[in-house]
Amino acid sequence: MASESKPLLAEELSAPFTRALPSSLPQTIAHRGYKALYPENTIPAFRAALDAGAHALETDLHLSKDGVVVLSHDGNLKRCFGVDKKISECEWGYLKGLKTLREPRAGLPRLRDLLEFLKEGGEGREGVWILLDIKTDDPAPELLGRVADVLASTPGPVPWERRIVLGCWNQPYLSHCQSLLPGYPRALISWSPLYARKFLPQPALSFNMFQKSLVGPLGSSFMRKLSAAGRGLFVWTVNDEEWMEWTLRAGGIDGVITDEVELFLDVCDRFQGGGAAASSDPKTRALADARRRQGAERGWKRTAKLYFEVAVLQALALLFTPLLMLLARFGIIGPGPKAAKAVAGGWGRLFGR
Repeated sequence: MASESKPLLAEELSAPFTRALPSSLPQTIAHRGYKALYPENTIPAFRAALDAGAHALETDLHLSKDGVVVLSHDGNLKRCFGVDKKISECEWGYLKGLKTLREPRAGLPRLRDLLEFLKEGGEGREGVWILLDIKTDDPAPELLGRVADVLASTPGPVPWERRIVLGCWNQPYLSHCQSLLPGYPRALISWSPLYARKFLPQPALSFNMFQKSLVGPLGSSFMRKLSAAGRGLFVWTVNDEEWMEWTLRAGGIDGVITDEVELFLDVCDRFQGGGAAASSDPKTRALADARRRQGAERGWKRTAKLYFEVAVLQALALLFTPLLMLLARFGIIGPGPKAAKAVAGGWGRLFGR
């Protein structure tokens, strides 16, 4: 976005570096890097996202068998690397030799590699921040303890507590973040406003919400409460142009997590009435233009379908959230990433996505 500079960092613990831009537009947060065009959670994906103009990077954490913090959405290697093994059962010596199935093939990075990548970029990357999705497959004390070790041993030109937000799915992980990584901003990740609103009394907590859960009266009410409390709000994962426009009209959203980095920046520029920024990489620009043309068809039937999907998802969330919250009390699956994956999987099968 040509008209916006990188957001300034500040010292308060409420993560002011994550708030909306001076123009009130949300920041662009690249979901697992530039996932639409590159293998997810790889250094090439992160580099392409920043080259395209993303303000922040979103990524996921898992722990190897020998305690190395790696960047992967899945706990299993099969989808991205073609190996049916759990990350927690593999040592780093094995993991570092893997290459993605998707081209251009790239290796599995560590958290340390991402921090070094941001450090090596010099002044141009000092304003880039990271939104972490801390998965719940690993024991919280062990995973977060290792994260603390990596952050302490890889200092940057700007303290990491002013560039990293710790995203957690439940109270135990939030509590462990507070004790093991004091001073780092925290965010609750959730697909249910009904569940998330119970965390509002916690001071300085941001919220990372499933975007489709915020459409309609229940979501609007929750967003007003966040705004009144001065809380940060990020939304995931916004790839349809119609929902991108919704995030701009809705107001109160500080960051939009998207696979389609350049498309969202283009939507922002058109919303402002300015010219769209383009990547300096011709290959990236050409691919993004092609994807934009693929999604150009719009009409009332498509809009009706999008809102029907939202209605179905919200009905499922209202039905299952109380049950999952009850099960969570007994140590069974709660409203966390596993439940989110189950809901997303059912939605994809139902609507062919």
